[in-house]
Amino acid sequence: MEELKKKLEEEIAALENELRIELPREILKARQHGDLSENAEYHAAKERQGMVNARLNQLQGRLRELSMVDMSRMPRDKVALGSTVVVLDVNKDEEITYKLVTSEEANVAQGFISTSSPIGKGLLGKKVGDSVKIQIPGGAREMEILRLRTVHDAQE
Repeated sequence: MEELKKKLEEEIAALENELRIELPREILKARQHGDLSENAEYHAAKERQGMVNARLNQLQGRLRELSMVDMSRMPRDKVALGSTVVVLDVNKDEEITYKLVTSEEANVAQGFISTSSPIGKGLLGKKVGDSVKIQIPGGAREMEILRLRTVHDAQE
């Protein structure tokens, strides 16, 4: 989680630099070319300014959300953010290991699934031995939770 926060802070710093230093220079330079109604450089810089500002607001909001997550309050016996869970996919009769992460860290190929994904949502709050039916784009999947390692287990 700390690594993700650091990554967000770095992107925020880069965008703030672009928004406060680089783009104003570009806009000033473009204004010196005269008629703003037909000045493509000016309009491109203004459009980029709006996009950077929107992305900056989005990242700052996400950083605030992540800062409020208290990992010490995560359950010790239920699937939650940071948990590694081994499930039996009943339909395919195979074991699959998932690690529940934030949406920024998700990487399905590595088994890192977001807590906001259909499978992540379906597993949240479940215990070893629970069965769950999860609706995914390809249809419903039934899974049984075989093993669970919470964020607390990883620290011990």
